[in-house]
Amino acid sequence: MNIPSDLKYTKDHEWIKIEDNIATVGITDFAQGELGDIVYVDVDTLDDTVEEGEVFGSVEAVKTVSDLFMPLTGEVVEFNEGLEDEPELVNTDPYGKGWMIKIDIADSSQIEDLLDAEAYQSLIKG
Repeated sequence: MNIPSDLKYTKDHEWIKIEDNIATVGITDFAQGELGDIVYVDVDTLDDTVEEGEVFGSVEAVKTVSDLFMPLTGEVVEFNEGLEDEPELVNTDPYGKGWMIKIDIADSSQIEDLLDAEAYQSLIKG
């Protein structure tokens, strides 16, 4: 299982890459594996400010639909439009072309509450 050490993670299986005040967000390799073949990614919060822990969208797999939770409070400034035509990118490249949204971070102190790769690995090994 791929858990890049340069990213942050949530207990809800989102990954976060922070560059300056922008956070790129997607779901982890573990999460996409648990969901199975992803057929649709729905994000209807573009240009909205969403609080940490609130739902910013959903991902639909062949057998289930799962909510996506905001890892940090901020404005959703970009959606990966490539997922509209190729939602399977979340399965094949979850940390690259399968990213979902970009957030303009409102409260950078929340970054401290995110998990590092080691803590995330411990979480999923349970």
